[in-house]
Amino acid sequence: MDKHPQCHKKHTPRSEQLVKDVTTRLNRAIGQLNGVKQMVEEDRYCGDVLTQLAAAQSAVKAVSRMVLEDHLQSCVIEEVQQGNTKVISEVVDLLKKFS
Repeated sequence: MDKHPQCHKKHTPRSEQLVKDVTTRLNRAIGQLNGVKQMVEEDRYCGDVLTQLAAAQSAVKAVSRMVLEDHLQSCVIEEVQQGNTKVISEVVDLLKKFS
């Protein structure tokens, strides 16, 4: 059973290198967030917690940029070439989410 039924399947698979890079960065961000959780549980100094949260947020943003670039270079180009210019509105909406 599909864990995310609202999601579409990519027509062009991601490169092995992109999957590896995204996975590595996500694992790093997950590690940072687990560290933040532990810091909160240990009642650590707020400034230190916020610094680690900023690092985790930066890591997630880097992953978002990687996936967005792949989306533009594959999915969006393919859709436009097939005459589906509605995908441009989707891209605009996605960019708004990240700005």
